Amino acid sequence: MCTVIILRQPGASWPLILAANRDEMAGRPWKPPARHWPDRPDIRAGLDELAGGSWLGLNDYGVVAGILNRVGTLGPEPGKRSRGELVLEALDHAEAKEAAKAMADLNPQAYRPFNLLIADFQDAFWLRNDGASVDVFPVPEGVHMLTAQDLDDFQSPRVRAFLPKFQSAPPPQPDKGDWSGWKALLTQTDPGNGAEEASLLIRKPNGFGTVCSSLIALPGIDAERRPVFLFAPGPPDETEFSMLEPD
Repeated sequence: MCTVIILRQPGASWPLILAANRDEMAGRPWKPPARHWPDRPDIRAGLDELAGGSWLGLNDYGVVAGILNRVGTLGPEPGKRSRGELVLEALDHAEAKEAAKAMADLNPQAYRPFNLLIADFQDAFWLRNDGASVDVFPVPEGVHMLTAQDLDDFQSPRVRAFLPKFQSAPPPQPDKGDWSGWKALLTQTDPGNGAEEASLLIRKPNGFGTVCSSLIALPGIDAERRPVFLFAPGPPDETEFSMLEPD
């Protein structure tokens, strides 16, 4: 998964709202988010059929987790464990805080470098494995972007082009089913400066590109609401989002 947008607004009806475009080789097999793991029946997540892990998921306790590669580390490496396992391991926990604490003890050399987002309605963290250590950072209030570099890292052309746009766009209103501002940004292939690496929607001649997209909203603890999980099983400019029911 290549881009995650996070809106944290503690105390609001929807304290955490998230959008994600997953970029991958078109030929890598996967299945949409569902309860794919019999030994983990409380997890709904996308299934990477090649390695058995996931790129993004949500558990029944209201914890969401997503994994991203760091720059220059696309694909597997002999002798390294699959980074997709980490989404499932994070979602084994009932709180984001406990999940982040547990994942901080990972052996960084067991995996290729990664960014891991873990959040619930109270807390949000991004974990960076640079190959030497796994470091945990809180995600502040407001709108943020995570790509293959650090959180809100303006060295990323994508962050430079789109973080200000997401910050100024009308925030999603899950109660009304209105995600229009964020949906429009997720489908942009060119931010206007001709830099392909700054696009949010990727299409490359070698088959690498945006293969699916997700929208997630977590309600506050006192709200009589359920988490919202919308999924587009293809590029979001040509595939409709639909609601994933809890089952």
